[in-house]
Amino acid sequence: MLRRALALSALLSLTLPAAAMVGGAAPVTGTHAAVTIVGSRGNFCTGAYVARDLVLTAAHCVLPGADYKLVAYDAQRQPSLRDTAQIARHPQFNLDNYNRARVTADVALIKLPSPANVTPVPLSGAKLNVQPGDRFIVSGLGVSVRGDGKSGGTLRQATLVATGKPGNLQIRLMDPAAQNARSGLGACTGDSGAPVFMQNGDRHVVIGVVSWSTGPNGAEGCGGLTGVTPLQLYYPWIVETAKKLGSPLP
Repeated sequence: MLRRALALSALLSLTLPAAAMVGGAAPVTGTHAAVTIVGSRGNFCTGAYVARDLVLTAAHCVLPGADYKLVAYDAQRQPSLRDTAQIARHPQFNLDNYNRARVTADVALIKLPSPANVTPVPLSGAKLNVQPGDRFIVSGLGVSVRGDGKSGGTLRQATLVATGKPGNLQIRLMDPAAQNARSGLGACTGDSGAPVFMQNGDRHVVIGVVSWSTGPNGAEGCGGLTGVTPLQLYYPWIVETAKKLGSPLP
């Protein structure tokens, strides 16, 4: 199966042949805790505030050898950069395994030098028993139109369902209308690290982060499958690391 890492294009020239938090996903209005992450080598990802000074994302979004900043947009859609203080990747993340489409601990935390004015999202480390057809919400800041370099940075959401091969190491999601047979809703360029929510009582909690995508029927691109790294195996590390970074989680 071909898959595309979703952290590939530069912030100002997102021109990869991709579709986007694709398939016509609508923008999300109001306040939210998602944030754009950019690297000095030109990568572009999504993260989510899990504390006011701590962001959860995918490990492949914040590889060694580059500097990373967060991007905030004002009411006129003008971007400003926010510094990062420290990055912690899960020690079991293996880039070679990731590049070979093998399961790995694709989670990381970004510590900020000062708190942001946001309401953090709640995390869940509960054991999942994902069944085919279970519904999840993916919220990403990636591009939304194939080849459109101006569509990134707007938060969009899509409700996707688990395929017939769910598991505790990786969850594969698809658009229930397109069924991975044609291009539909799904994560794309810039959506790596995006939070994946599920319903827990009367609220939504983050149970994973976006790691990769495919086009329909396993083709390269977007709009087919959205690959999710669930947090359940890595939640103890997240909690311990957050505490060591001075940002204990509730």
